[in-house]
Parts: sequence; C-alpha cells; structure tokens
Amino acid sequence: MHIQAAIVNEKGGNITIQNVQLQPPKSNEVLIKLVGTGICHTDIGVQLQHTPTPMPIALGHEGAGIIEQLGPDVTDFEVGDHVVISFAYCAKCKNCLEGHPASCNHFGELNFGGHLLDGTSRLTKENEEIATLFGQSSFATYAVAHVNNVVKVDKELDLSLLGPLGCGIQTGAGTVLNKLKPEIGDSIVIFGCGGVGLSGVMGAAITGAKTIIAVDIVPSRLELAKELGATHVINGKEQDAKEEIIRITGGGADYVLESTGVPALILQAIRSLRARGTMASVGVGPDVTLNILEELIMYNRTLTGVVEGDSIPKLFIPQLIDYYKQGRFPFDKLINKYKFEEINEAIADMKSGKTVKPVILFE
Repeated sequence: MHIQAAIVNEKGGNITIQNVQLQPPKSNEVLIKLVGTGICHTDIGVQLQHTPTPMPIALGHEGAGIIEQLGPDVTDFEVGDHVVISFAYCAKCKNCLEGHPASCNHFGELNFGGHLLDGTSRLTKENEEIATLFGQSSFATYAVAHVNNVVKVDKELDLSLLGPLGCGIQTGAGTVLNKLKPEIGDSIVIFGCGGVGLSGVMGAAITGAKTIIAVDIVPSRLELAKELGATHVINGKEQDAKEEIIRITGGGADYVLESTGVPALILQAIRSLRARGTMASVGVGPDVTLNILEELIMYNRTLTGVVEGDSIPKLFIPQLIDYYKQGRFPFDKLINKYKFEEINEAIADMKSGKTVKPVILFE
C-alpha cells in the first residue's frame, strides 16, 4: 500500500516526508493506522548517526494507533484495537525469558538494524529498501509491527497522547520504578528535565520518596518538575548542583537518575551520591573519563546503565495508564501536539526546550 513516512537519506540529512510502499503484515505482525507518535532524542541520534543504522531509514519509535489488519497467526489482537508500539525484542533469549526484554540479546539488531524480527523491512521506495527503526518506523501514516512490540490499551483514552509511553516516558518512569526502586524516606535526584527526566520525577513521586530533587537549566522545566512532584529544584547555571544536593540531603542522595548524557553532569551526578548510593544512567552521550577508585570504590557506589526502564511493555505501559487514570502520573502535561508536516518544527522546539515531548499527529 502507498503511505507517507518521515525519512532521512544520509547522515545528518534533512528529515523529509516521502511517499513509500508498505508491504502487508506477515506472520505474527499487524498493520497499524497511526494516530500519534512521540519524538524522542533517539530519532535525532539516528538522523545524525550517533546511533549507527542502515540508511535511508524511516524514523519514529513511539507510535500509537489502531489495528487495521492482522497477519497470519495473530491471536492476541483484533482489528480495531487501540495500541501503543514499543521496542522490539526476540522473546526467546535468556534475558527475555527472565522478564527483561529491554536487555534482549538481539536488542541492537532488532531496534537499530533496519529490519523486523524476520530480518526484512516492509518499506520500499522505487524498489529500494527503506530501513525500519525499532521494528515500527511510526513517523508514518501506517506501520507494520510484530506482536511483541504491540501493547493493547484502553479505548476510552485519548490515543494521540499515548505514543510516548512506548519509549521516553517508559524509560524515565521505569528506571525509577523498576530499577532504582526508592522507598519511603529515600532521596533521589533527577539530572535533566526533558521527557525522560520528568517521567522519572513522576515515577519518584509514586514511590513516596521523601526528597525528590530535579536539576536542569531551563526555568520552565524546573517549574513543571515541581508541579509533577519534585520537592526541590536546582538551576545548574545558577548553583553548584552537587553542593546543593549534599546540603539538601545531608550528605548525598540515595539514588540518581542521569538523563542528559553530558560527561560533566555524569561526573557531578556520581559525586552527588552518598556512600552506597546508586546512579542509573540513561542518557546517550560521548565518552566519560572517571577514576573508578575515587568515584565508586571508595564510597561503595553503584553505577548502572538502564535501557527502556528495564520494563516489560505489555505489563508496564498499562500500569502507567492506570496511574494516569488515578491522577498520579499526569504525563499529558509534558505533551504538545504537531501536524505531520510540522515535524521539523517540533524537533526544533524540543531541542530549544520550548516543548518537552512533541507528538506528531496523522490526519
């Protein structure tokens, strides 16, 4: 079928909406009519090839839409189901079977290798194959995805809001709720108040952590962090974040979520931990040099990397939706909506800090 998709043809190239061909779903795949797709920094990383992928590639990996066609062997979905599309995983390796699909042995290949689970892409233009991102490429009017990626959601909710649950929001909230797991009375610091960081703030508020500190340099984002549950905010341009954190916590934080990937902030975040504190790093950035003895060993600190919040999307996304219905996870406050043809404007607004989480609508 003929569809439109947002494609980048070469490293650093422009993102353009192009007419392409989409093949029908194969075994255990579904065809989805997209309603709304969130923009994530990973899309920009692929555009710039900070994250290597085949080119040309159709972007988009936080899709939400309505199932229009079932491929052979699909039993868990029906035409008309409302769904969120999350990351791809094999469901067969040891990590997947142990309940950690975000640590799938084939995660890199299935999400950044340009193809679906069967090793092929469904997208072509003038007989040239177009690579697929995250097994979905959902900056498009339609997408084909494997059932592993697809999560059924409540039809009563505004589907145009739900796409970002598939990656960025899941990453921030999941890192706090699934990995760090602060308890009542604990302290946690979130470095970076973009979509991932603010989702971490909301997740921390759910845990009942006593002290939730948000660090950023954009005043409007710090104000939003307070609205979403931060007990303290620090403007890194105006204050020494490490010293303020040590002062507020009385010696250092129990937990840190570092979402910026900026080397200087990563070091600052580690040094903000108390002895035996734990930091989860989720931001992608350049190399970081640190002294293992002075930063980690001497203080018995733990530094861990987390992908997709260590989540099981088919369980965690409905859980986040339940929190949203209860008024405990107001992620809609992060979102601004844009038309498909405004995708580059939306990306610019995200980079500038004007918009926390842009969502592209398809009408």
